[in-house]
Amino acid sequence: MTRLALALMWLLHWLPLTWLAKLGCGFGMALYWLAGERRHVTLTNLRLCFPELGDKQRTVLAQKHFAAFGRSFLERGLLWWASPKRLRRIVRIEGREHLDSASGKPTILLVPHFIGLDMGWTRLTLELDMVSIYANQKNLLFNAALLRGRTRFGASTLLSRQEGTRPAIRWMRAGRPFYYLPDMDYGQRDTIFVPFFGVPAATITGLSRLARLAGAIVVPVITRMLPNGEGYVVNIGPPWSEFPGDSVETDTRRMNAFIETEVRRLPEQYFWLHKRFKTRPPNEESPY
Repeated sequence: MTRLALALMWLLHWLPLTWLAKLGCGFGMALYWLAGERRHVTLTNLRLCFPELGDKQRTVLAQKHFAAFGRSFLERGLLWWASPKRLRRIVRIEGREHLDSASGKPTILLVPHFIGLDMGWTRLTLELDMVSIYANQKNLLFNAALLRGRTRFGASTLLSRQEGTRPAIRWMRAGRPFYYLPDMDYGQRDTIFVPFFGVPAATITGLSRLARLAGAIVVPVITRMLPNGEGYVVNIGPPWSEFPGDSVETDTRRMNAFIETEVRRLPEQYFWLHKRFKTRPPNEESPY
């Protein structure tokens, strides 16, 4: 089944992006009705984060998210097989000067889990070598395709989560930006509870700790999916000033507040299918 799915993605990547986008939205809506558990997770997250919305509004937002997710999944075939010329045309970079200004300094690219983050990674690897950490997928065939696709260009390095962050620090000190995704629920290890949309969320403190250990600057990167198959934009923001701050907790709160602000700009494109609030404070039940 996995081989068939990969073959279908390869065939679809030849389509014009506008056609592929329509197919992806349809695929995402099918997932909305078929993947009951993930629909429940998404609606629960939206209820916790947007209590001011009514049930109908959250349902519409959830459907938009599934449509965008379906697009991002099918359009991943472009990352794995499209030519560099086509990728440069589909995905444009804004704010490159902010990254260039950090050249020669250890740099952490803060990349929240928006659905375009893989597009951002691949587009940036056409310009420079980076380092990132990945989680092994249970499906070995899909995992291999994912790794091949993410390392097509340049000499970027992918570290497994089991290797930890020390190799990433060494690469940063050697001049490679660290494409860092710290905004998921990874359990209780190395986490503290800080607010995310007003809800206590188990949040890893790695951004603050790594910035301190490596003497790194933090540059935010948000990859935005454009409507109607118009492509993607990798937006590189200015380096954060006065970071790290007074404490690890202050830094982690700042990170979550920043991500929350960005999510409110693109609510349908944040990765709501993940159980972001799975790990709870003592004596508090899981909302899922």
